[in-house]
Amino acid sequence: MTAKRVGQFTVQFSQPPRIVGAFTLMGPREGQGPLGKYFDAIVDDYMWGEYQPEKAERKFLEHAARRALERAGVSENDVDYFIAGDLMNQIVSSTFSARSLGIPHIGVFAACATSTLGLSLAAMLVDGGFARRVLVATASHYQTAERQYRYPIELNIQRKPTNQWTATGGAAAVVAAEGEGPRISHVTVGRVMDWGVKDANHMGAAMAPAAMDTLLRHFQDTNTTPADFDLILTGDLAQHGSKLFRELVKREGHTLGGKHMDAGASLYSPEQQPGAGASGAVCSASVLLAYVLKEMAKGRYRRVLALATGCLHNALTTQQGDSCPGVCHALVLENG
Repeated sequence: MTAKRVGQFTVQFSQPPRIVGAFTLMGPREGQGPLGKYFDAIVDDYMWGEYQPEKAERKFLEHAARRALERAGVSENDVDYFIAGDLMNQIVSSTFSARSLGIPHIGVFAACATSTLGLSLAAMLVDGGFARRVLVATASHYQTAERQYRYPIELNIQRKPTNQWTATGGAAAVVAAEGEGPRISHVTVGRVMDWGVKDANHMGAAMAPAAMDTLLRHFQDTNTTPADFDLILTGDLAQHGSKLFRELVKREGHTLGGKHMDAGASLYSPEQQPGAGASGAVCSASVLLAYVLKEMAKGRYRRVLALATGCLHNALTTQQGDSCPGVCHALVLENG
């Protein structure tokens, strides 16, 4: 049982699964950002013809999932599991999409870390011989997140500088034992960390300790350093959380330098006035499955450590005065 484990927190796959197909579908604001050219499709209407944003979010997720299957050259019948999660109560965007797809469904929740959690579980299922192919998907929507976590979207609320803008879109990937695409060689499942941050408008500060913890544990388990990676991608710490993360890691003896990129700090330009940057389950998912995969295909990156972060509060816990726990799940993508 321990043959695949490296250290205390990390799994190293003996037959690394591959991402054989992926698709990212984003909203208009996201398409206008610095990474817009990397996304596979842009929808110019946030509502996408629907009357409720919740239905639009569901549409983003399901459409991305179906297009990822097409990219992989497989149908729903060729996939053993559908792993999906989102930010909505009872992850309804995922479960309603699973209803339409008809694939055995595993629902997951890790807030904005859902993407790497889903991909990690998919890789474990495939490497363990429990599945041939697994479809992984997530989505988020600015309006649904605002309504659920913050304020009614009809209110004109002044945003704080530390606020993050929930990205709108859907992202999906097919993980398989065979095929063409980058390998998932390692996964490190993170611990829930809580350093007492109670400001739900400063999620970057709440998640930075979890990102640091998972990164350091991955380094320790695998005997690696920043020098072993071409890119270390976090998400979505955004501007303020990224600065805190780099400082925390530096105190532990590691300097990330130009190898660090944060999805939340990269999705929008300052001219778009996103506050501290982007957030949302699709934020790190889209940057990983669009920007990173395409740059790996070009040969710019050969080995990437992706660490998606999630803030595990809800509106009720914030109102009751609880602090905001964070979590970070990591995986390594390799060419070859």
